[in-house]
Amino acid sequence: MGLAGLAPAGAEPAYGIAMHGEPALPADFSHFPSADPRAPKGGSITYGVVGTFDSLNPFVLKSMRTTARGLFLDMEYGNLVFEPLMQRSRDEPFTLYGLIAEKVEMDPDRKWIEFTLDPRAKWSDGQPITVDDVIFTYELLTEKGRPPFNTRMDRIAGIRKVGERGVRFTFNEKSNREFPLLIAGSMPVLPKHAIDPATFGNASLKAPVGSGPYLVDRVQPGARIIYKRNPDYWGKDLPSKRGFDNYDTITVEYFRNETALFEAFKKGIVDILIEGDPIRWEKSYDFPAVKEGLVIKDSFSKETPANMLGFVFNTRREKFADRRVRQALSELFDFEWANRNLFAGRYERTAGFWDGSVLSSIGHPADARERALLAKFPDAVLPDVMNGTYRPPETDGSGRDRETARKAYELLKQAGFTFHDGTAFDPEGNPFTFEIMTRTTEEEKVSLSYARTLQRLGIMATIRTVDDAQYQQRLQTFDYDMILGALTASLSPGDEQWARWGSASRNAQGSFNYPGVADPAVDAMIEALLAARSQEEFVSAVRALDRVLISGNYYIPLYHLPKQWIARWSRIKHPEKPSLYGFQLPTWWHDPK
Repeated sequence: MGLAGLAPAGAEPAYGIAMHGEPALPADFSHFPSADPRAPKGGSITYGVVGTFDSLNPFVLKSMRTTARGLFLDMEYGNLVFEPLMQRSRDEPFTLYGLIAEKVEMDPDRKWIEFTLDPRAKWSDGQPITVDDVIFTYELLTEKGRPPFNTRMDRIAGIRKVGERGVRFTFNEKSNREFPLLIAGSMPVLPKHAIDPATFGNASLKAPVGSGPYLVDRVQPGARIIYKRNPDYWGKDLPSKRGFDNYDTITVEYFRNETALFEAFKKGIVDILIEGDPIRWEKSYDFPAVKEGLVIKDSFSKETPANMLGFVFNTRREKFADRRVRQALSELFDFEWANRNLFAGRYERTAGFWDGSVLSSIGHPADARERALLAKFPDAVLPDVMNGTYRPPETDGSGRDRETARKAYELLKQAGFTFHDGTAFDPEGNPFTFEIMTRTTEEEKVSLSYARTLQRLGIMATIRTVDDAQYQQRLQTFDYDMILGALTASLSPGDEQWARWGSASRNAQGSFNYPGVADPAVDAMIEALLAARSQEEFVSAVRALDRVLISGNYYIPLYHLPKQWIARWSRIKHPEKPSLYGFQLPTWWHDPK
């Protein structure tokens, strides 16, 4: 298979690269399909988020969980201040086009990648972006950065300057086929002349020097950050940026809880609201601005996998170390009752980690490639998961389903549990209790529903709702029994899977391995998906990983919305065509009318 967007040896460097196949756009493309190059510039937007912040440095561990939104690689707001070498298109699974680097070249085996910097690229203070800045970034983040930035050099054999504007990365045996694209699209470039390495590791509220379209204008720690457009932004006419970054001012307001955020939206303080509460979507959008057409409810379809939301077992705790215990507790979540009584029947049940996409194993028997990958791990996948007949437990919706309770009871007995006087006792004779840590009223509501079902088998689950700062601290140090964990999903899972599931991330503070997975079968499937050269090999490897994770019962999958819901004040407009990933906020604009 040829390498996408890459010319043969000796030819000119290319304009883009793709993980599999070739870039969908030609070399002379004018803009991304889901962006409107005619979008007017000007006006303002105010976003609202629940939480707090105390730092403008998203690259260090001290501020990892409390950095202001929007600075770099923000899933919703984009790269407002810092930028990577290349821009990812949300109209393709994983394809990158020119940004700070105008050209790219890579060998067929992906042992090296070379970027040519755009001579127009400059920092917000007017200084040019240089190869020295790129090299400095890697040196600095290796010493001072947080995961994953501080570990990228583990796979790099060397970085060297090529001519005046070229920089070549050579990779070692720890690298994989995705890694060059991560270098291109998910590592920032930082200004050597504007950073003091001695103090970089500290959380900071100093307005940073970046290369992005916006400048930090004003900051109220924990309450508000305001970005203003950089009128001298160097990249505004690049094809990969046309139709993006349309506001003069972007404000991100912080709120204590969802209720306060919703009230602010109703008053017009916040311009858009990404809605995740089906009851509120169904019943609470009856205020005057909706009836008058000033607030519009939009639904967006996407072609990517459903995100995963689920109760997460911390397997570092002995009480959840036995898979049979986790499987038993999974039987006891009554989705049918919760969906009808708590969510107006609006949710769909999530079954696996790539639901609703070609990458999902649900409903598909393992193919020959999958079985070959899994052959060394005969106990890693349950029979029904392997043959494609697995589905999450389904109840009669009564809240008292006897069949699921019986299955859970039998599994717990196999694991050495006993039952006396309405109480479940673990193999050591202790009453079986655990804590579910939550941070919102919605998480608390579904957790209380689950706890009531558990109590029928004599299992005592207590709900502890904590503030955002305490939640993030406990999350970072894995100080919990169970949480409600959320994972984004894409059509191009890759290196981030190590931080979610890899054995090396089990005890790495700040990793996203919430359940503490350390399984050779999981590691092998991640290696396989990263090594895949064809789309067919890639799909098989991801499905095999999906099967291992489902069989491990690390999450109790909960539910997902069938569409993306966003409410907006009518002064905010968006392109007609959504991206492959659904809505794309950086392409929206303020209507001057």
